[in-house]
Amino acid sequence: MSAEIDTDKPRRSELWDIVKVVIHALILAAVVRVFLFQPFNIPSGSMMGTLLVGDYLFVSKYSYGYSRFSFPFGVVDFSGRAWAGEPERGDVAVFRLPRETSTDYIKRVIGLPGDEIQMQGGVLYINGKAIPKHKIEDYVGTDGYGHEARIPRFEETLPNGVKYLVLDARPDGELDTTGIYKVPPGHYFMMGDNRDNSQDSRVTHAVGPVPVENFVGRAEIIFFSIDERSSWWRFWEWPYYIRWSRLFDLTR
Repeated sequence: MSAEIDTDKPRRSELWDIVKVVIHALILAAVVRVFLFQPFNIPSGSMMGTLLVGDYLFVSKYSYGYSRFSFPFGVVDFSGRAWAGEPERGDVAVFRLPRETSTDYIKRVIGLPGDEIQMQGGVLYINGKAIPKHKIEDYVGTDGYGHEARIPRFEETLPNGVKYLVLDARPDGELDTTGIYKVPPGHYFMMGDNRDNSQDSRVTHAVGPVPVENFVGRAEIIFFSIDERSSWWRFWEWPYYIRWSRLFDLTR
């Protein structure tokens, strides 16, 4: 008599090996997502032209340490920050809106704790000193009808030497001239690079100064970018709408 061979056993072993690989990959992805990098997409034009609607980027969560807003669904609830790192002037950072902590915002760090911030005629002042602002070539984009639109663009240089570009579409915009904002201890003053189209710390009733606890992380690199007229899931349109030149661009 010949012994019967159990052919199902190797198949079950192979299937279990595949399941283990998938489980390990999911655990690794969860660790990266919770502790290292969080993907984030740009939903509005408040950071144009540094960041555009349709940009997808990685945010480093370890840059500023960890708070209760670092963890999905608030599963870890504690006050303050662990392994805290200080946000630096000029950083592009994701934070939770102080008055609605379920909402993520992304802006640039302009004011540090204790600073006095003011806008006068479209010029940024920090602690009474005007921030150098130099006109460069216009930003060229499209309006809602697909027509070419040019927006005046400027380079600003912060006291720590960080340079970045801002848009100033209207010379006398609503927030181009403000009172003096005093940044409280443990808070930061955040502004969008698209100065006339940004609800940021200048709008005290909606945003105001941001507590350091609310920081999620620092924007690092754009890993995908697609024209806002398309969507990431409509993959058959990608060759026409992907912004290839923006892939792997640094955000600052």
